[in-house]
Amino acid sequence: MRELNVVGVRVELPANQPIVLLTESEGERYVPIWIGSVEATAIAYEQQGIKPPRPMTHDLLVNVVAALGSNLERVRITGMKDGLYFAELDFPGVDPVSARPSDAIAIALRTGAPIFADDDLLDEVGITIDEATNTNNGEGSEDEVEKFREFLDNVSPDDFAGS
Repeated sequence: MRELNVVGVRVELPANQPIVLLTESEGERYVPIWIGSVEATAIAYEQQGIKPPRPMTHDLLVNVVAALGSNLERVRITGMKDGLYFAELDFPGVDPVSARPSDAIAIALRTGAPIFADDDLLDEVGITIDEATNTNNGEGSEDEVEKFREFLDNVSPDDFAGS
């Protein structure tokens, strides 16, 4: 199992479909996950430090878990079937809770819980940016993210359905 970082949320045109981009903490693979606009907003707000005047649903869930005396240990992106990703929330002393990856990521960002993906899943869907296309000669992740965005301009969710 590998730890992932959230690179960011981006809205892809022409379909206006939000996508969250994850990358390995210690590796070169990226995982793009198409998500809903509400979840994209929740993830982007947390990344930007925006606190709405009232708690969003993900904030509420985090507050309820804390009120019950528990905490989120980690999020695991566990698999993909028919183009849909699956995730689980791990809490101490109880069975994992099934979740949509977008919700799980939004909650993990709010709690500081790490996000992991199964090795088999990363082998199946992980995408590596070719170092040869890096015009910055490997100097910095901003250029890598831009190259990945260029890749995303030409990809659709259907490209991952048969993986």
